[in-house]
Amino acid sequence: MDMNTLRDIGESLGNTVLENVGRAMGRAQERTPLPVDLLESDDAYLAVFDAPGAQSSDVQVQFDAGLVEVRIDRFRGFHEGFEMRYPGRGLGLDGHVELPAEARVDADAATATLRENGTLEVRVPKVEPVDSEVDEAPEADDVDEAHDETDADELDAESEDAGVDDEG
Repeated sequence: MDMNTLRDIGESLGNTVLENVGRAMGRAQERTPLPVDLLESDDAYLAVFDAPGAQSSDVQVQFDAGLVEVRIDRFRGFHEGFEMRYPGRGLGLDGHVELPAEARVDADAATATLRENGTLEVRVPKVEPVDSEVDEAPEADDVDEAHDETDADELDAESEDAGVDDEG
């Protein structure tokens, strides 16, 4: 065997190892939930998800029974003059956060905003308690079932990109 053949074999093995490592890293990333912070103000809850490399059209947001759920289906961009050595980034990313059990919110008024820095902010406004409820503890039956499920299009009717605003 000459040196060129050994170099070709070594390069081929190296490429195979890199490709397998990259695929494993991508799968691991897809199985790991998106990191999320849940913040609260006097008038709303704010769920802040890490959404690296996402475009607004990649993002789906759903609210279901006190749970804010996010799904991001990313696509790999083509880079002219470059060849993919290994795919290391997961394409399908999921995350969720549960609002406190006592949270009373208006899911129809919720908004989702994708920031340039790679964060997705989902703002869910609180509902003002009715005067008769101020002295009473809310019961589970008081929850408005019509507001339990909202998809991204309903979260922000003004946005054309699956309910997610692009902002910087």
